[in-house]
Amino acid sequence: MEWDELGARAVARYRDGEARLPDAEDADARQRQLTRMGNAAWAAGLCALMAGRSDDVHEWLDRAVQRYRESFENAPPGSWGRPIAAMKARVLAGDDAGAADAARWALDAGAGEAESPIGRYAAALASSILGEWDDARVHADAVRVRDDFPAEVADALAFIAAEDVVGYVDAVERVLESFERREAYLEDVPVADTVLVLQSIARKRGFEAELESALLP
Repeated sequence: MEWDELGARAVARYRDGEARLPDAEDADARQRQLTRMGNAAWAAGLCALMAGRSDDVHEWLDRAVQRYRESFENAPPGSWGRPIAAMKARVLAGDDAGAADAARWALDAGAGEAESPIGRYAAALASSILGEWDDARVHADAVRVRDDFPAEVADALAFIAAEDVVGYVDAVERVLESFERREAYLEDVPVADTVLVLQSIARKRGFEAELESALLP
């Protein structure tokens, strides 16, 4: 995979979005463009991660978080994908303080009381990042019984919270398999980012799975 080429394309998309960012008066158009810019910055950061360029990882994932947070104020209710992406970006950048800040943002925004599975997933992820394992297990359990959310992701978080190593390894392997079966990826960047985030959180509990894939660094 030509990660530098993919990354350059993502940077170009970000710069193009930056040049065409609507004024604050058009709040809806602005928040949508900010989200597109966040996605492009996210893609550039992932490409840098896969290429082993640590400085660019931090720069572009930080930009992604900033754009997602800017867009959230005027986003439609239930736009939990933005705080989720911000949390994941901070974890992937190895920024523990930033990840904790993003996690508190998600919880303060009401993720723990959300009715949607994506909102409760945001709460499970946030609680896991903060090491609030009882809450993480409650939120993950609420999601894993739903038929409108990938059960293997919620399973992995629940097993991390419960320190169930065998259960976690099986679940994260299923998450990786789901990525490998995909025909499309966000911004056309084939990286199993959720697996990387889960592995990072699992290491907080003292374990991780041994995984190999073209979708991982």
